[in-house]
Amino acid sequence: MSTTLNGKKVLIITANTGIERDELLKPLEALKGMGATVTHATIKGGAAQTFLHDTEKDTSVTSDARLAGLSVDQFDALIIPGGTVNADTLRQDADAQRLVKAFADAGKLIAAICHGPWLLIDAGVVEGKTLTSYPSVRTDLLNAKAAVWVDAEVKQCGANGWTLITSRTPDDLPAFNEAIGKALLAA
Repeated sequence: MSTTLNGKKVLIITANTGIERDELLKPLEALKGMGATVTHATIKGGAAQTFLHDTEKDTSVTSDARLAGLSVDQFDALIIPGGTVNADTLRQDADAQRLVKAFADAGKLIAAICHGPWLLIDAGVVEGKTLTSYPSVRTDLLNAKAAVWVDAEVKQCGANGWTLITSRTPDDLPAFNEAIGKALLAA
């Protein structure tokens, strides 16, 4: 196990169902493997049901916390996994929106993959950002206050005083995880 990210604290937020398995577990494992402390928080706390390709029920993961009551001051970075149902549920949750806005306002790293950028739209933080996502989210991002969408494995954007890292699909996870690790190391 590497210790390059010792002392760094990362928050991964999800709904309690509809999470794309690898988009939750791979960043969690990679960052823990680099020495970061990783907290997985869900809307309701407790069990979180993951899926493969949005349709095949997979493993259930027990979260560490509920979104309510969490503070940006406790963490260095925020990660938003995809999964269509997960992302659509998160984007409607007031605590998820509050956390995203607080991370952006505090100038802290936010990373989102696949459908995860939907939450960024509803939190009102995409203006002036260049990002990528699952292709079907492209139109929503372009319609959301001057966001620029690119088709890239990973896109890092430092505009507006905070860093955003985005990726398209589970296939991009190695580049996504590496970009998050490098950004945390530089912070």
